[in-house]
Amino acid sequence: MKKVLSRLKSYLGWIILGGTLFFLAKTLKDQWEQVLEIRISDSGWVSLGTAFIVTTIAHLWSGWVWFWIIKEFNQSVNLRWAIRVYLLTNVAKYLPGNIWHFYGRISAIKQAGVPFEIAILTVLIEPLLMAAAALGVALVGSTQESWFLQFLCFLAVISIIHPRILNLVIKYLVKLKLKVKKYDLEPATELKLERYPIKPFLGEICFVLLRGSGFLLTMLAFNSIEFNQILLIFSVFSLAWLLGLVVPGAPGGVGIFEATVLALLEQKFSPGIVLSAVAFYRLISVLAETFATGLAWLEQQNQK
Repeated sequence: MKKVLSRLKSYLGWIILGGTLFFLAKTLKDQWEQVLEIRISDSGWVSLGTAFIVTTIAHLWSGWVWFWIIKEFNQSVNLRWAIRVYLLTNVAKYLPGNIWHFYGRISAIKQAGVPFEIAILTVLIEPLLMAAAALGVALVGSTQESWFLQFLCFLAVISIIHPRILNLVIKYLVKLKLKVKKYDLEPATELKLERYPIKPFLGEICFVLLRGSGFLLTMLAFNSIEFNQILLIFSVFSLAWLLGLVVPGAPGGVGIFEATVLALLEQKFSPGIVLSAVAFYRLISVLAETFATGLAWLEQQNQK
């Protein structure tokens, strides 16, 4: 039964990815003439360059927030080490399976002397905090029809991160580790979250706002944006980025993010403009991640 479910999950991922890529290809085919007519002005290139800088800062900031998450468990790690590990493993999320960046961080943090249970929790808590932050930002600009559902999802996610729930998970992981190693006589290590991770949560909100600002700047390169449309763009970006984070079969959110933005913004902006913006934003995001990884690699070489 488990093998059947595993295969179905694998096929589901490919079906979702294939469906989103087909949707994007069809939209591009239908709007190809509009895309060809779009020209980027000098100010537009400046806006794209600024988007690249802001997105790079967002990735660096995300590594800093991960450092805060580790510190929530009273672990002594170096800030520069945490940011370096985070950035060096970040590009692995584009590999099939979308889990290899987590595996790399768990391995690195274990080598730094952090208990196995906490190593796992640091990579589990981070996407939960990101999801809560994205839902929180999306709520600000959401419509009345979807606001209540988004609010319930937001409450559910922030409840999971509560110490009373997370500490139960920690105890389970400790018992599982002892059972696997057959150290039944060894007392479980007292590992627990002392307080709600408010600081990392606020840090993830800043991360989502930085990423959203990068997308807003990319949109500005192709079209003028009215002040009352800014909240809408941040809300749409947050939802699209969240779906790219949680939907299986989309390494790095490729396809899911673009399809969601197109579906939600095509009524407000020209489809050709939205297509160009999401394509350039994906390019900027990958380049920013690669550049940040390169900086981390150079810093690692200097440490040797």
